[in-house]
Amino acid sequence: MATLWQVGGGEGLDPAVDRFLSSLAVDARLVFEDIECSQAHAIMLGEQGIIPQVDASALVDELAKIRKDLQSGALAVDQSAEDVHSFLEAELTRRLGDIGKSIHAGRSRNDQVAAAFKLHVRNACRQTRARVLDAISACLYVAERNIETLMPGYTHLQRAQHVTLAHHVLAWCAALERDADRFADAATRANESPLGAGALAGSGLSVDRERTAELIGFSRVSMNTMDAVADRDAAIEYAASAATLMMHLSRACEDIVLWASSEYSFVKISPRASTGSSIMPQKRNPDPAELIRGKAGRVFGNLQALLVMEKGLPYAYNRDLQEDKALFFEIEETINGALEAFKVLVQSIEPDAGRMRAALDEGYLEATDVAEFLVKAGVPFRTAYQAAKLLVQRCVDEQKSLRAITQADLAVHEAFEKAGANAAELAEYLEPQACVARRMQTGGPAPLRTREQIDRLRAWLHLATR
Repeated sequence: MATLWQVGGGEGLDPAVDRFLSSLAVDARLVFEDIECSQAHAIMLGEQGIIPQVDASALVDELAKIRKDLQSGALAVDQSAEDVHSFLEAELTRRLGDIGKSIHAGRSRNDQVAAAFKLHVRNACRQTRARVLDAISACLYVAERNIETLMPGYTHLQRAQHVTLAHHVLAWCAALERDADRFADAATRANESPLGAGALAGSGLSVDRERTAELIGFSRVSMNTMDAVADRDAAIEYAASAATLMMHLSRACEDIVLWASSEYSFVKISPRASTGSSIMPQKRNPDPAELIRGKAGRVFGNLQALLVMEKGLPYAYNRDLQEDKALFFEIEETINGALEAFKVLVQSIEPDAGRMRAALDEGYLEATDVAEFLVKAGVPFRTAYQAAKLLVQRCVDEQKSLRAITQADLAVHEAFEKAGANAAELAEYLEPQACVARRMQTGGPAPLRTREQIDRLRAWLHLATR
């Protein structure tokens, strides 16, 4: 198929260069967005009197037929075309003759490509956000059923303080909520039309950019025609949001991998989201969690590639920008696949409340509570910290729990005597349920607070999915 810019005979592109320049294998995915934008452009051309109204109607109708033929399989994108945009114009010309040739009046491939791609990116932001909301909903299902399921919270992978499974899963939700907001923000900024910007300086024809934006469903037009064809911020914002989201999913998946390990055994993963071994019959592997963790690097790398591709480009359009779509589409496929798998993975978690509770009996997770017990009695925190540390060391030496202390053990530091501490009272204060219940700050693990977090997120999800 001849290119749009070739005229007459003469030497053509070397086949190797032609193959290298072709973007059809990638941008064929934009064919339906291009049809939508081209229909809007044709309507505007007719309304503005740039082409006869009857020709504009013929173009719109034929583009609708092309869409239908592509969807049914009656028509396939011509693989000899330079790109999908050239294919559509050639197909219109084949079907309508000179009327088909009029579709490109007042338009360059620069703004044509930018418009179709931006429409795709805006829609991708919305679709990925919807999948994030589904992932949050799956997490809330687990949280609602484990508000009082006690477990250790960790810092540096060391048991640190008492929390609940609900509180831990709600930490994932907090990160995912920010991710959903990022995609919503990105969709808002992507909701502007570059169409009508031409190659870089608009057109001498009476092109109505606001009208095409309205017809496509963009909320506004881009404010500078040169920026309109050079701008790929929407793709970069999606990629950056996706990279942050993959980082969050990877961290949650690392938690799940640890919990499902023999060393923790806090959860089992149902066969819906775990695999077996080809040689070890006893194994159930949390492969979705591991692969989400692994694929994060692919998204990070593509974001970096997008940024490097754009960093040195002079205004306005350069062919380098052809590379944006392959990078973007891979990010889009990866993040949406990861979200679908993560939702099923979370739904497949089977907690072992007994193992989680038993893990609280080792590691002296109540040590901070000992210090706070003394603070409540008027002891300065640093002194209370020192007293608690000495009491922990005594329990380590005697191989017993902090909840098994005697009055004699409190002699390790004078602060206990000054506070009038009673060993039995302190031991009761250190019960795991009591330690969690006291943490009543907003966002804390106390059951009352976790219920509030769940209720707030449920209400937010209801509004966000309208």
